[in-house]
Amino acid sequence: MNHETQSAAAADKAHAWHPFTQHADWCAPEHEPLVLVEGEGALLRDSEGREYLDGNSSIWTNLHGHRHPRIDAAIRAQLDRVAHTSFLGFTHPLAAQLAGELVALWSADSLTRVFFSDDGSTAIEVALKMAAQFWQQTGQPQRTRFVAFSGAYHGDTMGASSLGGIPAFHGKFSAWQFPAEHVASMDELRLLDAEKIAAVVIEPLIQGAAGMRLWPRGMLADLRAWCDAHGVLLILDEVMTGFGRTGTMFACEQEGVIPDFIALAKGLTGGYLPLAATLTTERVFSAFLGGPERTLYYGHSYTANQLGCAAALANLAIFREERVLEKLRGQIARFARLLDGLRALPQVVEVRQCGFIAGIELREESGEPFPPERLVGASVCLAARKHGLLTRPIRDVVALMPPYCTTDAQLAQAVEAVALAIGEVCGRPPSR
Repeated sequence: MNHETQSAAAADKAHAWHPFTQHADWCAPEHEPLVLVEGEGALLRDSEGREYLDGNSSIWTNLHGHRHPRIDAAIRAQLDRVAHTSFLGFTHPLAAQLAGELVALWSADSLTRVFFSDDGSTAIEVALKMAAQFWQQTGQPQRTRFVAFSGAYHGDTMGASSLGGIPAFHGKFSAWQFPAEHVASMDELRLLDAEKIAAVVIEPLIQGAAGMRLWPRGMLADLRAWCDAHGVLLILDEVMTGFGRTGTMFACEQEGVIPDFIALAKGLTGGYLPLAATLTTERVFSAFLGGPERTLYYGHSYTANQLGCAAALANLAIFREERVLEKLRGQIARFARLLDGLRALPQVVEVRQCGFIAGIELREESGEPFPPERLVGASVCLAARKHGLLTRPIRDVVALMPPYCTTDAQLAQAVEAVALAIGEVCGRPPSR
């Protein structure tokens, strides 16, 4: 290790606490943290000068690549004016413009109001609080229950984690969470008392942290119809799927669904800065008009921060001017052809793809899951680094979600790196 790597690693191990990380392993003397220092396009570079493909778009956030000139310029230009001003009792041109552009992505008179926050978890928190207070102020206070789906992940703040259906993430905090129902299917949802339900929350088309699990086609439209029939609000979590990841600007477009709330984050700024948005309808907004007691008392210090808004506006301009969604169609088809080659590997039980999102599930050749203590998914991702790919697993599912600027050659390299890593970690031992 060079001096920069040694210095950063030592300070990190001494003081930093990383998310979703077991620090007995991280802080072990033999562990060498990967210190990332530069990026350009789909590539990242570490402090030792090694280059890697950003195979999970820096935890599902980066859309157009690192150092995109349009977003870089927008942030620099805004820095010459002001970096942040309060949105509590004030406004600024960028937030107003961004709200208008987000609303314009939807059909007229559907989603008309935008509440800005910081990240995916807070975007969900906003929707939950709005939904709960909406029913209090519209004469149906018995609607206090929220419904989410088995395997769901909607964030780690307390409200969002109450919806979580993955015990490893949220189980230790269940005593402090509000009551939420979890169902595995539409059939189970139909068994509930709908008159007590405030809202149903779902990740449309695909569940991310559940291992890139695909929903049956038509389920989302079925869910929208059920909510309409029973007067239940529908909250869509498009934190991961929004802004082109599934091949359309929003996943729900593929089933002609418009929700009552949609939570957006991650790709909103192109993966540059924390910013989230919760969009809702005029019907919901109108329920909060009146005296002080009807106000939504919720917000964040950096709500609608000016640098984040500048990045988000540049991101939306890139979609318009660089024909991103049109180009994505070809990339998604090429991605599918490359992923097909992984299906022949004996340890690959399933390859799941939704647009520019893929999950490669690994098991024993017998079809049985690997013992959890083997950490096979993590080991495969670690081995892939030697072949120039960075990504993270979801247990024993290897996730691939590259930036949209990834070239055909880079995409092929990413899939080949996964194949080589699987062979190295899971392959049969050589015969003697």
